Amino acid sequence: MADIDISVGNEPLISNENNTNKVFNRCVSYQQDELQSFRKYLRWMCVDQSCLWTAILSWTMFVVFTLVVPAISHFLLACADCDSYHSRPYDSVVQLSLSSVAAVSFLCLTRFVSKYGLRRFLFFDKLWDESETVRRNYTNQLNTSLHIVSYFVIPCFLAMSAYKIWWYASGGSQIPFLGNVILSDTVACVMELCSWLYRTSVIFLVCVLFRLICHLQILRLQDFAKLFQIDSDVGSILSEHLRIRRHLRIISHRYRSFILCLLVLVTGSQFSSLLITTKAYTEVNIYRAGELALCSMTLVTALLILLRSASKITHKAQAVTCLAAKWHVCATLESFEIADAETPTLVARNSHNNKGNDVITSPGSDSEDYGDEEDDLDNNNIIPAYAFSTMSFQKRQALVSYFENNRAGITVYGFTLDRGTLHTIFGLELSLVLWLLGKTIGIS
Repeated sequence: MADIDISVGNEPLISNENNTNKVFNRCVSYQQDELQSFRKYLRWMCVDQSCLWTAILSWTMFVVFTLVVPAISHFLLACADCDSYHSRPYDSVVQLSLSSVAAVSFLCLTRFVSKYGLRRFLFFDKLWDESETVRRNYTNQLNTSLHIVSYFVIPCFLAMSAYKIWWYASGGSQIPFLGNVILSDTVACVMELCSWLYRTSVIFLVCVLFRLICHLQILRLQDFAKLFQIDSDVGSILSEHLRIRRHLRIISHRYRSFILCLLVLVTGSQFSSLLITTKAYTEVNIYRAGELALCSMTLVTALLILLRSASKITHKAQAVTCLAAKWHVCATLESFEIADAETPTLVARNSHNNKGNDVITSPGSDSEDYGDEEDDLDNNNIIPAYAFSTMSFQKRQALVSYFENNRAGITVYGFTLDRGTLHTIFGLELSLVLWLLGKTIGIS
């Protein structure tokens, strides 16, 4: 897939120039902007609703592949008299789970794009005020996100294709609705595969778009961390943090219904699957439950993309408090040491210790253990104190107090999606699973 072009003709859409009134003061996308390749991708998926004809096509494909085809497949291909290899006892759970999650994803995506436009929904209209690094990395991440959708969808589609082709080729269906059994089975198989591909693509697309938007906020926070290493005043730091918190609230408000619905639907789907597969005298094998297992992996993966993205941006946003406290401590120590000319400064002592013992004090000694988790926002390095003389102790203390009492992050109706919340959700889910297993197979 071609990379996204971020320019129109000879005029860049994302630049440092003060041309916001000319380029960025609009919320509705147009056809030849930097999202042209992404819009083609949406049109190829039949979810583009930029005009009347594409909207009609989009809703038609949604009704056909999300409602009509699964219903026909379930009621006409139930195959009650099939053998144990071709029977489909779990098809109702599979079709209801996929169709319900795909319907929620499609409706949310339609609402987002129709209400905000692609550029405003993906925050491209806000990039003019960001640094060149943030703009470049976010644009590259948008190109990568299109491939991430295919990384999740293609393996699922190939596995489902192998299962459906085997099921039809081995005589699972004998309904000649087109006058010929082979032709009828071929059409039915293709329609079922298209329905599976459409539903899984829509589900993963919305989840990956949420991951993309969260990645932009991570880039902004990493850029924000650099303000503590230069001669910044409290007003500029506070203003930038308020802007980031505002964007996080916007993301939370837009996605809170989708996150909650997906959590409820996926949880209900998994418990239904667990209930019907742990009944007494239930025969479970790859032929009967393979489609159910693939559906469960698809939905759980989509939910994990959402929760991981939300918890990651919340962790990064809350790491600002630790960074500000460390910055305040370093500045305070440096101010006292400067008053005593005979006492070596904090930076000088740190440099001297690095020469004597690289393992203990070298900032990069543990970088291989942390990998990509350590950056300017969340690390154990001493902050240089060459620019702290312009800010008083009271101002720094007030700023740290502000960060401690105004933690930012992704929220769902007031509940912050951080790691603690994920642990709570996992504990509740595990408790329900053990309770259900105790009622079905007697685990105590």
